[in-house]
This record gives sequence, C-alpha cells and structure tokens, in this order.
Amino acid sequence: MLATYISHDLCKQHLMPEHHPECPARIDVIDNQLMASGIDGLLLQQQAKPATDEQILQVHTKEHLQRLNQSLPAQGIVSFDNDVYLSPNTLTAARYAAGASVLGVDLVMQAKTNVVFCNVRPPGHHAEKNRAMGFCLLNNIAIAASYALNHYGLNRIAILDFDVHHGNGTQDIFLGDERVLFCSSFQYPFYPGTPIDDMPAHILNVPLKAGCRSESFREAIQGWWPALAAHKPQLIFISAGFDAFIDDDMSSVQLVEQDYFWISQKIRAYMDESKKFPEPKQCKGIISSLEGGYDLPSLGRCVVQHIKGMAKL
Repeated sequence: MLATYISHDLCKQHLMPEHHPECPARIDVIDNQLMASGIDGLLLQQQAKPATDEQILQVHTKEHLQRLNQSLPAQGIVSFDNDVYLSPNTLTAARYAAGASVLGVDLVMQAKTNVVFCNVRPPGHHAEKNRAMGFCLLNNIAIAASYALNHYGLNRIAILDFDVHHGNGTQDIFLGDERVLFCSSFQYPFYPGTPIDDMPAHILNVPLKAGCRSESFREAIQGWWPALAAHKPQLIFISAGFDAFIDDDMSSVQLVEQDYFWISQKIRAYMDESKKFPEPKQCKGIISSLEGGYDLPSLGRCVVQHIKGMAKL
C-alpha cells in the first residue's frame, strides 16, 4: 500500500515578517528534497482540502474562530498574538493545513493508504481551544484526531509529538479525554513553559535537557512504546517537528537525521505488530503533519528520513 503525501500551494499564502523562520519556503524545501531523493514517485500525491467550520469547532471555540476571521487584514501583515501573525490569506492557509490531516484520516479509514505525511503550514500544536500562539492558529492534528473520534466512531487514538517545543495546545484540548494518548517530548525548561506535572495517565510528557543527543533522546522516550501497547490506538497521529535537529537554531537539542528515521521506524513497527491483535485493537494507519523545523538546508532531509521510516522505503 502506497504511503500518501498531502500538501497544497495555498499553505504558502500565509505570510510572515521578513526573515521569520516559519516561512513559505519550508514547503518548497521539503518538496525539492523529496524529488532529489527519488521517493516522490513512490508516494500517492494528494491535494489538501480545507477544514470546515464544523471540524474546527470540534476542538476550538466559536469565539476563537470569530477572532481570527475578524482580525484578518485586507493587506500586509499584522501581529495577532505573541509569535502569531496574520496576512489576508492566513486563515485559508490554516484551513488547508488542518484539512490535510482530515483528508489523511479519510484515506486511511477507507483503506486507500496506511501512512500519510502532510507538508503544510502554519503549524498547529501550540494552538489551544481558545488561543493562537507560537506560530499556530488552528491545531491541525487535534482537529483531525477529533474528526476520527467523532466521524468514524473510534475510541482509542494516540498523538505522538516530537517537536522540540511542548505541544501545549494538544494537551489543552485532550486533557480530559482518555480516548487520546498524548506523548510529547520537548526541551525543558523552554517555550511555551507549560505546566507538565500532575498529568492524568493518558498524558505522557518527556522533558529533554538542553544539549540532549541521540542516545539520551532515545532513552528518554522509551516509555512511549509500552504506553502505545497498553492503549492500543486505532490510529496514530504525529506532530512532526524537526526543530530538535542539531543545526536548527530554534533549540539546544542535538538530534541527527537518523533519529527521525529511527523514531518513525519504531512507530511503523508498532502499527505492523498491532495487526496481530483482534480487529478492533489494530492500528489502521499513521497520519503525520509538519510542525516545527526551521533550518531550511536540513528540514527536507529530516522529513525524507521521517517518511522513509514510516513507509518502510
């Protein structure tokens, strides 16, 4: 079964101030590296569709969506919140970024693919129910995960977040929902400074020290694998951030390309192993969406390793 690659040019219409790291070129460097690596021809290519109000409002408040709509400028770029900017087509881009993962859910549930990567922006995992923050306006993975739970009636999913910043928005949205196992690794203390102690059992936070390298990272997240085995998710979602890479100035964690292949391969191995379970406990697929990753020369290479690991290429 072919792995699937979902993107849309409208994701590049969300504009940021000059020299901002979360730039439209992030989409292009990934596209270019996929072609250079030769794996683009091994992937099913799909155009994203925009998330609907109904899908967005499963995780965000009506007030949040209204504030975004009402704050869009007619031209130029305006500051909306700390580290959040709006341009005329920002909300359109955000809808397509969220809608890509929703489409991924449909494709997996219809057995058309079992691995999806969404090359989209703006990212999403910092967006809380009622707040945009940290470059994020809509929580792309949370919207898709909620869609899977509500539209397809699933009752166990997992969200794995290896961005170097804590997925505070995803935690905020699913804190009270035991159907969702949320595992997040991140540099700590660091942005966004989320309280991470005294969490319920389905929230597994893994703080990493500045300077953390491959061996320490792999050891730190070893608890993810028994947590997956115990939860038996029917779908796995990934908030795929590549800003923990050694050359990325966004953090002091020092991962290398092979770490992204390793973790992606481990997630795929769990999905394959789950096929031994009775059908209701099998994992039907993996849907991954781009979060961070701001060193343009390395971003595409890291994503290629991520896709190779998930898709067994």
